[in-house]
Amino acid sequence: MTEAPPLAEGRWLWRRLYVFAATGAAWTLLGKLVAMAPAVAAPGLAGRLIDLLALTLVLYLVAPTAQQLLAGLRVLKGR
Repeated sequence: MTEAPPLAEGRWLWRRLYVFAATGAAWTLLGKLVAMAPAVAAPGLAGRLIDLLALTLVLYLVAPTAQQLLAGLRVLKGR
């Protein structure tokens, strides 16, 4: 049986929209928290939000596509 050629990821737009929306929300939250927080707490809050942004961007850049996940599941199912 011949395998069909891999298709492009169907939900690439939604993944990008989610990442851009989450990043925008985190930046907005950072601005509001820094404005509201006492000066002593601002570095800690900013650091945690920057960590969250970094995690989001790393997941966006290195997360497997749906086709990669399905291929991995096929390999596991064959064992």
